[in-house]
Amino acid sequence: MSEAHDSLSGPVTAADVELAVRLAVAALRGAVGADWSARAGSLDWDCWETVEHLSDDLFAYAAQLGPEKPPMDGEVPFRWVRERPGGPANVIFADRSAGPAGLLQVLEASGALLVAMVRTTPPEVRAHHGFGAADPEGFAAMGVVETLVHTHDLAGGLGLAWAPPADLCDRVLARLFPDAPTDTDRWPTLLWATGRGELPGRPRLTTWRWYGTPRPATSRPV
Repeated sequence: MSEAHDSLSGPVTAADVELAVRLAVAALRGAVGADWSARAGSLDWDCWETVEHLSDDLFAYAAQLGPEKPPMDGEVPFRWVRERPGGPANVIFADRSAGPAGLLQVLEASGALLVAMVRTTPPEVRAHHGFGAADPEGFAAMGVVETLVHTHDLAGGLGLAWAPPADLCDRVLARLFPDAPTDTDRWPTLLWATGRGELPGRPRLTTWRWYGTPRPATSRPV
């Protein structure tokens, strides 16, 4: 049965980021004893690197909202580095001696930073992102998408089951993917929109993007 919707289910909020991270960490804790050097799904990174990348995404979105006058022409100039050629370029790295449990604490902490910034940043604030200058809701939605789809990648590498709530997927699809179909199941549609799956009658995407720039309220269906 389709989980399609007739109208938007509401804005993306800090509570959505909090939920996404909590669900992801709970799922990943089930694989603490697994091999975190395994490749994460279709990515070129291993599972440890992918959690570091996800943590870095959440941190970077929070940081982008942090300055009194957020930059509009580029990212806050932290120094990003790679631990190996082809690995993710991060500010955030976990101490490997802390093991997977410590790695997941890093993920939780980074998620909490984004939750706090989304909750406390005025909605009229805009900050730079490569896919369009975004408001706090936009950065919240990006954080949710990163969390849901990278946990999907990790689930493939760690042998976990993972299927986030349809309404959570629906809200980020509505906010960031205006061209995504609305008459299809929400989680498979989010995977399709991020190049990770196919939908009936639609080929798998080889390139994709989201749209972080806020859309006028009048352009949204009611």
